[in-house]
Amino acid sequence: MAGDSKKLQPIIVKRIKKGGHGHHGGAWKIAYADFVTAMMAFFLLMWLLGSTTEGDKKGIADFFNSPLKVSLMGGSGSGDSSHVIKGGGTDLSRQGGQVKNGDLENRGKKVNLQAFKAVQKKAEMERLEKLKNRVDAALSGNAKLAAMKSQIRLDMTADGLRIQIVDENLRPMFASGSAVVQSYMRELLRMIGSVLAEVPNRLTLEGHTDAQPFPGGDRGYSNWELSADRANASRRELIAGGLPDERVLRVQGLASSALFDKDDPLSPVNRRISIIVMNREAEDRFFGRSTQPVDLSDPEPANAQTMSSEPSISPSIAR
Repeated sequence: MAGDSKKLQPIIVKRIKKGGHGHHGGAWKIAYADFVTAMMAFFLLMWLLGSTTEGDKKGIADFFNSPLKVSLMGGSGSGDSSHVIKGGGTDLSRQGGQVKNGDLENRGKKVNLQAFKAVQKKAEMERLEKLKNRVDAALSGNAKLAAMKSQIRLDMTADGLRIQIVDENLRPMFASGSAVVQSYMRELLRMIGSVLAEVPNRLTLEGHTDAQPFPGGDRGYSNWELSADRANASRRELIAGGLPDERVLRVQGLASSALFDKDDPLSPVNRRISIIVMNREAEDRFFGRSTQPVDLSDPEPANAQTMSSEPSISPSIAR
């Protein structure tokens, strides 16, 4: 019997089911993926806000406050102005917010170029007017020079402020037929040079004579050479007064080709020196530059001084 009971004992098979532990399951991966997605969306939002202008931000806020009104009527920030759909957002053909904003800024600069040039020209005119008053005040404040105030002509031209020193019968700038500056005129020119040294503008110096014929001037030394020599003599006195040499852009003799008194070609006022404080447009025309707005306090260096000695049609002499 014992042997039979031993044979009938059931065979027990113990199966061990292997499974993942609860705290090492796959649910944490889903949560981590959601967290990474949320962080990516957050940083993307921060980048978009950082690359959006204040005007665009205001437009977005206005859109969400009253989307129908902004979409129908448009307005600042309601969408790219170049897009065919107003209020439809930015043009997706653009590469990025920074590029788009820069493009819009450049277009604004092109539109405002004329206005900027007008403001620049007005500021330069005001500076030349102050210079004109400064020269006038310097003449009035000097007892010796005040007597020569009647020989000074100050006016505004298309090229800038023009300072003309004209002859008088009893007080000529130069001796007859000579380019030697008189002593009283030397003091006047040096005073003007000290005043002009305070501004960065370039200068043009012109020498003029009357229409009195010069004996033998048609083949030799004529009014053209005399007027150029007198302009150069005046340049040297301006420099002696403190004017930097590089400020002089052009020195030329015009003889009697541009009379001050056309009704009386022999009048003493036709014998004169013209000092033109050039504005920016005159400098641009001289150098052949395009008239773009620039910093007035940073003039370009002068190339060289020039002196005209064209052939005279009607030779003359300044007394």
